[in-house]
Amino acid sequence: MSDKENTFDDEFLENELLEDETQEQKQENEIEGEELSEEEKLREELVKEKDKFLRLFAEFENYKRRTSKERMELFKTAGQEVIVSLLPVLDDFDRAIKELAKTDDMEVFKGIELINVKLNETLKSKGLEILEVRAGDVFNADIHEAITQIPAPDKKMKGKVIDVIEKGFKLGDRIIRHPKVVVGN
Repeated sequence: MSDKENTFDDEFLENELLEDETQEQKQENEIEGEELSEEEKLREELVKEKDKFLRLFAEFENYKRRTSKERMELFKTAGQEVIVSLLPVLDDFDRAIKELAKTDDMEVFKGIELINVKLNETLKSKGLEILEVRAGDVFNADIHEAITQIPAPDKKMKGKVIDVIEKGFKLGDRIIRHPKVVVGN
């Protein structure tokens, strides 16, 4: 074999080896590229799952807050229904005490008055308050319920409460029955 042939064979082998190495590097780069893209995909999925988790957690916290608030409102309104149903009984007690005050039987009067005081104190402990309205107070449509208007006895009483027909009550901060009044015109 001549030197030329050896050189040619050596060059051919070197070129083949270089081509093989280049192909191997390409394959490795492709594999690494796939791994990177898989890693990127996994990171994207992780970000999506974290976002989904945070949204779900926030939604659950809002649900807990809302149901807690609804439960508190339910307790308030459940008590409110009972108290509102007892308001006519309070009115009847007031009328009975006025009539019994006219009689001579003080024992019956004292007994009814004691029961009335006890009922009022019990309801007061549950949050019931009487809305204090007197003749001469300025009429406020947000608080008072005008039953009728009559000509004012004097100019000072125009737009003011002339008479209170029925007491008003508050339960906590909420008016559960507006006082019924007669207004001067």
